Amino acid sequence: MNFICSFFLLAGRICLSAIFFLAAFHKLMDYDGTVQFMASKNMQAIPFFLFTAVAVELLGGFSLVFGYKTRFGAILLLLFLIPATSIFHDFWNIEDAKEMQLQTIHFFSNLGIFGGLLYVLCCGPGKWSIDGKGCCE
Repeated sequence: MNFICSFFLLAGRICLSAIFFLAAFHKLMDYDGTVQFMASKNMQAIPFFLFTAVAVELLGGFSLVFGYKTRFGAILLLLFLIPATSIFHDFWNIEDAKEMQLQTIHFFSNLGIFGGLLYVLCCGPGKWSIDGKGCCE
């Protein structure tokens, strides 16, 4: 694998992981606000799902950054994104035009992240990782 390919695979993994670290951090720093937001979506067992979301975001994020069990981490994050995106960015259920626009952007941003994770799943982490392999070899 050449240097540039290895570098870009690492950079891509770091960029993908950043949103998950940021999301976990905000959930923890604004715990009450997050609980209220989840309640507004008629969720049950909120503490369980909130803890699970933070754990998945952190575990998946670290898996991407370090390239350890990277494909498993990508699958974990993919499975997390499906319900999270459809529940929390349900733009089709929103009447306010500005809020609908904002949630549409969030929905499609998550779709882009989903696509990036599919690349990681298919290509692997690259040479600069603990797993040490990828599609550019």
